[in-house]
Order: sequence, then structure tokens, then C-alpha cells
Amino acid sequence: MKIAFVGKGGSGKTTLSSLFIRHLAAAGAPVVAIDADINQHLGAALGLEESEAAALPAMGDRLTLIKNYLRGSNPRITSAETMIKTTPPGEGSRLLRVCEPNPVYDACARPVELDGGAVRLMVTGPFTDADLGVACYHSKTGAVELCLNHLVDGPDEYVVVDMTAGSDSFASGMFTRFDMTFLVAEPTRKGVSVYRQYKEYARDFGVELKVVGNKVHGEEDLDFLRAEAGDDLLVTVGHSDWVRAMEKGRPPRFELLEEANHRALHRMREAADATYEHRDWERYTRQMVHFHLKNAQAWGNERTGADLAAQVDPSFVLDESVAAPA
Repeated sequence: MKIAFVGKGGSGKTTLSSLFIRHLAAAGAPVVAIDADINQHLGAALGLEESEAAALPAMGDRLTLIKNYLRGSNPRITSAETMIKTTPPGEGSRLLRVCEPNPVYDACARPVELDGGAVRLMVTGPFTDADLGVACYHSKTGAVELCLNHLVDGPDEYVVVDMTAGSDSFASGMFTRFDMTFLVAEPTRKGVSVYRQYKEYARDFGVELKVVGNKVHGEEDLDFLRAEAGDDLLVTVGHSDWVRAMEKGRPPRFELLEEANHRALHRMREAADATYEHRDWERYTRQMVHFHLKNAQAWGNERTGADLAAQVDPSFVLDESVAAPA
């Protein structure tokens, strides 16, 4: 299962994504957690000290390694330099699996111990002073998109991505890479405006979108979110003493999280799991190709000096038939 957390800055999406990751780990599920936000806070939300979080290897700095591993022996991809963030897999490409060892995880992932188990954490890397004025943050998240394009995951396996805030996710096709997108919304006009924008952008792509109401303090807040999000409102989360302690760096055992919040996390997992039953691998592959051709024409061909449309393997579908380890 591929799951994204989105929302406006300050909505609490990183906190909610970290709680969801803890919930999955406590249940014994294998999890790859990815911080793809321009503000890198997921490591700290999962309990890492600031120095530990800062020392995590950045995927953006290891993009060449990622590309060389994923292209494998695919004859349509002649070099890492001709791969862009949207390059789809084909015959001969190497695919990633949630539970396996591989050079990408070796280089980019680090285990984080949580109550009940450990998760793999990967980060895009921070947007540094050296990037200002000369780099686009999407050049860093491109590493995440490539990995998602080459990932074969199954039921009860989870990749949870804390996405960049607002509508920046639509600068590429990465918003279509998920089985479930949880949009964290506060009960305010600004909070629901991101939801309306996201829903409008995603409307034509079959994106499964559910709203998680955060910072809800009573029936008035709940009524507001119900009126604005309708059936898309899945659960709400209110004040949490457990979260307050976690934000101070002293989280209690996860089992002591408030029962209402445990129930909300359980409902979120149920909603995400249900989407796997009707996963459409052909549509997933088709959308991958659509955004690759779009990016190739817009900038990729000029930047690489190659016809990137030739990278598309028309007979390849990323599905269960290619899921067995090579």
C-alpha cells in the first residue's frame, strides 16, 4: 500500500503521518517511511534526536546511485543521465519491494525503532542555503517519484510518504502514485481550501482522497468539516496529551495514546487497505507513462539531449506478474 499525507503547512500532516506509521509498526506491519516535505520533520516526529535526523542520508544526494540501480539492464535507458524523475520501468529494470534488502535501501534508508517494531526511514534531504536561487525542490523529490514508479508492493506492506505542503505535489505526477491520499485539514477556511484545490486537481486521475480533520475541538468544528468535505471526511483528531509529550521529546508508550485517536488510526488503515482490492495496475502504469511523456516534452528532452519517449516499454505493465524477486 502506498499512502500519502498532504495538507497545508501547519495542518499537522507530519504529526498525523508519524502517528499512522507508529500505528502500523505497533501492529507488526512492514513500513517504509519517506519524508518528502521541504521541511524535514518526520524523523523528529518518529523520535529521532535532531542530530540523528540531520545525519540521515539524503535521497537527493544519491540520485545517480538510485538511477543506476533501477535502470538495471533495461535497453531503453542508456545511462543514468538520461533518466528523469518520471522515467517508467520496463523489461530489464530493477524493481523495489518493501521488505527486501537492496542497494537503494542500503544507501538511503535507516531503521528507526518504534514501539512494537522498526520501520525504514528515508528522506529527500533538506532544502539548503546552497539550493536557494539555483535549484528546485522537486529535483530532490524526483528520487522519491522514481522509487515509487519502480515499487511493487503488496497488501499489508506500507510505504507512507509525508508530502510537501499545499498544492506543490502537483508539479509532477507523484500525486497519482498512491493507493490512498490522506489530506489533513484544520476546521478553518484556509484548511479546507487546500482540500478543495487538491480534489479539483486530482479529479480526473482517480485519486483516492480522504480528509482527516485535525485540531477539532467540538461539534462546531466537526459540523464545519462535514459541510465542507462531505463524504470525504473520514475521521477527526482532537487535542492529544500524548502528542504534546511527543513534541517535547518525551513520548509515552504508544499504547497510551488516547483511545479515540487509536480508533481514528485504525479506521484510516482500514480505508487504505480497502483500496488494494480494486488497485488498477494498468491505469497506474498508464498514468506513469502519461506524466513521463508530458515531462519529456516540456523539459526532459531538451535537458538530456535524448528522445525520452523511447524509454517507454509499450508491453510492460507494473503488476503482480513482475512481483517475484529476480
